Amino acid sequence: MPKCSITVLGSTGSIGVNTLDVIARHPDKYRVVALSGNGQVDKLVEQCLLHKPRYAVLATVDRVAELRTKLVAAGLSDIEVMAGMEALEHIATLPEVDAVMAAIVGAAGMRPTLAAARQGKRVLLANKETLVMAGRLFMDAAREGGATLLPIDSEHNAIYQCLPQPFSDQAGQGVRRILLTASGGPFRHFSTEQLAVVTPEQAVKHPNWSMGRKISVDSASLMNKGLEVIEARWLFNLPPERISVVVHPQSVIHSMVEYVDGSVLAQLGNPDMRTPIAYGLAWPERIDAGVAALDLFQIARLDFEQPDTARFPCLALAFEALRMAGAAPAVLNAANEVAVAAFLAGTLGFADIARLNEQVMQQVSPDFDANTLDGLIAADAAARGVADAWISRRS
Repeated sequence: MPKCSITVLGSTGSIGVNTLDVIARHPDKYRVVALSGNGQVDKLVEQCLLHKPRYAVLATVDRVAELRTKLVAAGLSDIEVMAGMEALEHIATLPEVDAVMAAIVGAAGMRPTLAAARQGKRVLLANKETLVMAGRLFMDAAREGGATLLPIDSEHNAIYQCLPQPFSDQAGQGVRRILLTASGGPFRHFSTEQLAVVTPEQAVKHPNWSMGRKISVDSASLMNKGLEVIEARWLFNLPPERISVVVHPQSVIHSMVEYVDGSVLAQLGNPDMRTPIAYGLAWPERIDAGVAALDLFQIARLDFEQPDTARFPCLALAFEALRMAGAAPAVLNAANEVAVAAFLAGTLGFADIARLNEQVMQQVSPDFDANTLDGLIAADAAARGVADAWISRRS
């Protein structure tokens, strides 16, 4: 059987690193064709040394010369170095590529992920912004292109595994609702007063998962779960009222599906992203992911709580964006990216993330054309402008 040829978009991030770890365990099954990174040139060079891709791509051109020089010094002069959005779209649509791991964080990952779907690739979707910003557009592109879509977020991957026929009309499959589990983040028991003074260093220390800084902050604010609700609406063709969030501090149950007969199916496993990555890489088969077996006796108990949207209003804002429809989810996503960046830079308080998101949603109309990429990008830009102005007024 020929090897599966893979492009990894965002190879130097947490998901990308874990993807390459799984791939390295199965050299007989997978071949890396292209890698892309943001600015971690040394890490990208290390990955190129191990996997020998044909292409190495940077998000921007400013460090291309440095990357090329270091690759040549490492004896990898045959690797083609590229940069920019067109380069990312190019490696996502190469004829020889079978699967694309879409792991670029933020709105920057939307164009190459859409391009891969339109070309009928197997898309391993770890970039949540593609569905949050352009859910209908992306699902239409995947259908029209004949793409195979496999969600990599642990929650959506769990739901995928528990559904009888993923991405079909779930109403006809006896599904009552889906239940997205959330760890609750590091501040689950914090008071409103404590939340007002938390630091970026505290926010990026997730209790269960090893993730990037941005997604760790989103997890702490429950915005990550809100974005996952928006994703789930499009992935599984269910209205928001049939999507629930359950706080589950142990992060052992990754999500559940409730059926009309009273059955609830759950997918369990240790909190390690290599499990859903391996599932996406090998589907419909299973391969070793290097993940330790789940020891239920050691865990001993599984707890569940209602999410507190008074202390963590970002989750409620995501449901509101779905109700507003149109470009509202894109507006919320853009505002949140600006807010989290400002928080990590020390220019915005943690509690101000939700305040900023709410203000931008109130000030930016959702009536941009959500059926075109240009319309959604315009909504994104408008939201970022309002968010930047809001931060400037508070400085």
